[in-house]
Amino acid sequence: MQFHPVLALATMSLLIGCGSPQPAQSRETTAAPGEPAPPVNYGALKAATAKPFKTDVVATFDTPWALAFLPDRRMLVTEKPGRLWLVTGAGVKTPVRGLPAVHAEGQGGLLFVATSPDFAKTRHVYLTYSEPGDGGDGLALARATLNTDAAQPALENLQVIWRQLPRGAGGQFGGYIAFAPDGGSLFLTSGERQRFTPAQDPDQALGKILHLTLDGKPAPDNPGAGTVGRTTIGVIDPPENTGAAATAAIRKATMPAPNLTPAETWTTGHRNSYGLAFDPQGRLWETEMGPQGGDELNLIERGKNYGWPVVSYGKNYDDTPIPSPAGQAKFQEPVLYWNPVIAPAGFAFYRGNMFPQWKTSAFVGGLASSALVRIEFDGPVPREAERWDMGTRIRAVMSGPDGALWVLEDGTDGRLLRLTSNSAG
Repeated sequence: MQFHPVLALATMSLLIGCGSPQPAQSRETTAAPGEPAPPVNYGALKAATAKPFKTDVVATFDTPWALAFLPDRRMLVTEKPGRLWLVTGAGVKTPVRGLPAVHAEGQGGLLFVATSPDFAKTRHVYLTYSEPGDGGDGLALARATLNTDAAQPALENLQVIWRQLPRGAGGQFGGYIAFAPDGGSLFLTSGERQRFTPAQDPDQALGKILHLTLDGKPAPDNPGAGTVGRTTIGVIDPPENTGAAATAAIRKATMPAPNLTPAETWTTGHRNSYGLAFDPQGRLWETEMGPQGGDELNLIERGKNYGWPVVSYGKNYDDTPIPSPAGQAKFQEPVLYWNPVIAPAGFAFYRGNMFPQWKTSAFVGGLASSALVRIEFDGPVPREAERWDMGTRIRAVMSGPDGALWVLEDGTDGRLLRLTSNSAG
C-alpha cells in the first residue's frame, strides 16, 4: 500500500463538485494542416424532445450510485448511505449483508459495484467507497464473495485490496472500475479530492487512473512498474478489513514500505472521473467533471498526462482563468468537451440488439443537465449525437443483457429505469 503527504484542502462546494450549469464558452475548432482536429464543445446543444425509447420504472432507492448485472440477469445496486441490494428485473429488492463501514457524507459513501470477469467461477464482487479512519476519509477498493444461496444474500470474506492514504477531507472520490478486455486486471479512477495539485504529484494516488491486478497489486505493464515513491510508512500486506482493524494495523506497522503509487499509475492529471469503460475495440474511455465548465471525454492512453489542474477548458469557481490545453504538447487534450457542463456520471457502451441503431454508441448520464446523452463513435472519433431531457439528475447508465438500457436517477427517491425500444412491440 501507499502513503502520501497531506496537502491543504482548497475550499470548494460539494454541490458544485457534482456539477452545476455554467455559462457557455466557445473556441476555434479549425486544425492546422497535418495536426489533429481540436476537441469540439458540445455544451450548448439542446435536449431532443422525441425519445426513441419507452421508460418503465423498476424500483426506487435512497441515493443510488451504481448497478451491476449478474449472469442470471439480477442486479446489484448500491445506495450511497451504505446499502447494497440484490434486485430482480421485476423490481423485487433484497438487502445484501456484509457491507463495510462507509462514511456517507457529501460525495462520499458506498459508490461503485462491479462483478469480476470470472464471477461465474469465483463469485467475486468489487466495491468502492469512502472509508472512514484517522484524519478523515479515503477511497477504498474491496473485494468479496457474493453468496446468494442463503436466505439473505451476503458478501463474505470481504477484504480491502487497495486504499488511498493518507485519509483526509474533500469530495470527488472517483471510484469507477473497468476490467481489462482480457479479464486479468482492472482500472480504477481516483479523484483528486478537491485538492488540485496532487493530480500532478506522482507520489500521490489522487487525480489518477490506476491499473491494478485483480487482487489490488500494481499491474506489471504500468509505465512506472517497479518504481517506488518518495514517501514511506509501515506496510500492511495483506490489507486488513475496514474500520478500526485497518486503523490499528496502520498504527502497529513499524517497518518502512515503498510508496507504490508510481507503480500503480496508468495516467495522471484527472479531476473527478465518474465514468470509465472499454469500447468493443479495446480502447479505454473516461468521462471527467471539469470545474466551472470543461467536462471532458478522454481517450485513456498509457502514461499520458491529462492536465488537471494546470490546464482546462473550464475556469476556477472564483472565476480566475485556467490555461487552455490547446497547443500544450505536455498534456493530452480531451477528444470532446462540454461547456456549459453536463456533469457526466456513468458511462457505458451499448452492447445489445434491441436498438440496432446504437451499435456504435455510448451513453453518459448528466447530473447538472438532467439528461441522457448518446455519443456516436466513428472509430476513435466521437461526437455527441443526441441528448434527451430526463427531468431529473441521471447518476448511472448501463447496457443490460436483455438489450435494454438501464438508468439510475440520483436523489433520495432515485428510480431504476428500464428503457426499451418504441418499436419492440
